[in-house]
Amino acid sequence: MRLAILQMQAKAGDTAANLARIERAAEDAAAQGAHLLVAPELAVTGYGAGAAMTTLAEPADGPIAQRLAALSQRLGIALAVGFAERDGGTVWNSALYIDGDRPPIVYRKAHLYGPYERGLFTPALPTATLIEHRGIKIGMLICYDVEFPETVRRLAQAGAALVIVPTALPVSDHSELIARKMIPVRAFENQVFVAYVNHSGADPLFSFAGLSVIAAPDGSLLAEAGVEGEALLVADIEPAEFAASAEANTYLRDLRV
Repeated sequence: MRLAILQMQAKAGDTAANLARIERAAEDAAAQGAHLLVAPELAVTGYGAGAAMTTLAEPADGPIAQRLAALSQRLGIALAVGFAERDGGTVWNSALYIDGDRPPIVYRKAHLYGPYERGLFTPALPTATLIEHRGIKIGMLICYDVEFPETVRRLAQAGAALVIVPTALPVSDHSELIARKMIPVRAFENQVFVAYVNHSGADPLFSFAGLSVIAAPDGSLLAEAGVEGEALLVADIEPAEFAASAEANTYLRDLRV
């Protein structure tokens, strides 16, 4: 399965511009033979949309989802995109997986980060949300979720071979440690692929660290972006190529709790 991830500079509060950017990336990814494109956390609204987030939030079957479904059908590529989801009076920080005319799958962020997110969203209960895509079982997390080792372990134990993580990692003194060390460790300790998909640049509220990465089960990096600028990264997800790593590093089989 060929995976594409978009390190993106979203425009806060401008869903039309952000959807257009995702559409261009999907066209580029499909032209490179990708089967799935992943965009960052809250890519549709922009992470720093602030109080406007509640008015921009839409149901998982709303106009945003319908536009993404049409794009997926036109290009023959699945999409996993961060968006603000409204379900009745509740707003969630969610990721939407869409593959043509198949029913969409939604993951809601369990671990909200800081007062900004906690003031806008409701935390979800932790779940092992799995997708079957091109013979690969894919788990979904969002940003801060992946910094808790239990979350990736839960997905690995449920059978995930790839974990996709739309994120909005801000610039900090530990952002490089998270993206370049923690993410490969999560992949290695669970013998899964991890795709960590960040924003770049800045919006009115936040500056982002970039550093998007696709890590392999042996802890190596299949693709990586820099701190600055947008990037479309593409890598082939082939679990059989890392069978030797899984055989040598039997953490899941040996775990005692």
